[in-house]
Amino acid sequence: MSPPLSLAPVVVFDLDGTLAETAGDLIATLNVVLAEEGLPPVDGSLARDLIGAGARAMIERGFAAGGRAIAPARLDALFRAFLAHYGQHLCERSHLFPGAVAALDRLAAAGYRLAVCTNKVEDHSVRLLQRLGVADRFAAICGRDTFPWFKPDPRHLTETIARAGGDPARAVMVGDSRTDIATARAARIPVVAVPFGYTEIPVRDLGPDLIIDHFDALFDAVQHLGGFARSAA
Repeated sequence: MSPPLSLAPVVVFDLDGTLAETAGDLIATLNVVLAEEGLPPVDGSLARDLIGAGARAMIERGFAAGGRAIAPARLDALFRAFLAHYGQHLCERSHLFPGAVAALDRLAAAGYRLAVCTNKVEDHSVRLLQRLGVADRFAAICGRDTFPWFKPDPRHLTETIARAGGDPARAVMVGDSRTDIATARAARIPVVAVPFGYTEIPVRDLGPDLIIDHFDALFDAVQHLGGFARSAA
């Protein structure tokens, strides 16, 4: 029998670079913004270094690569332009990482609730997951603008868990970057890292509790870290 909703064990996922390969659409939008400013495009091979810090940082780094600084007010305007364009091109190149769907289904079948905690805005997150065919698997999808706080503030993670009907004492975070690992650490929640996402520093150097190279290994990692798999089944 599944535990009461208030006691449900929860696995919380980051989105970009963790559940889904979204670099193609993000970099394409960045290059549209840069082109309108007369700047050269960013090469897709730099995506993993650019994306992990969010859209504002992507724009700033794109300007820096083109040899120009950007004033705060202009950055705000271009950030809005980025969101508007990206919102119309969310899923032209994006796809789930191999094994992600099977991992989600295995966790759900064992009684875990699933949630997303991302610094992508909520509307984009929900619509992207809908396009990818997995939105209905999540009890909560919480973005940068869902709460007054966002990662690395631990309240973004703990409030996501609460919205999913869970307890932080029975939760595990899955992410790909320094931000995800720092958020989980601050919330005192164990964290599994994937090495195929978007980070300037290899996750092996960031001290996650476990690293998995493929989603096939996620269920066993969650069992090992959470210590509540038997009660979830």
